[in-house]
Amino acid sequence: MKKERRKFSASFKAKVAIEAIKEISTSQELASKYQIHPTQITAWKREFLENAELVFSKEAPTTKEAENPREKELYTKIGELQVQLDFLKKVLGK
Repeated sequence: MKKERRKFSASFKAKVAIEAIKEISTSQELASKYQIHPTQITAWKREFLENAELVFSKEAPTTKEAENPREKELYTKIGELQVQLDFLKKVLGK
């Protein structure tokens, strides 16, 4: 029987990585505390440190800015469809 792979949220990974960076507890202690493998903690810690500069980067778009062009396109399409719907209601309603 296959064991289903566990998925961890980004906030959980960040929490564990920060605890590992603080070095208050060893990786082994954190692994037993959170029931995960020590190499997973090391990987999350490395990834956290590699991407830390993105927090202060002005170049990285925020989530809202990244979705803005698509959102604008969708609102335009909704407007067009609404106009068509109103027209058809008038024509078929008479």
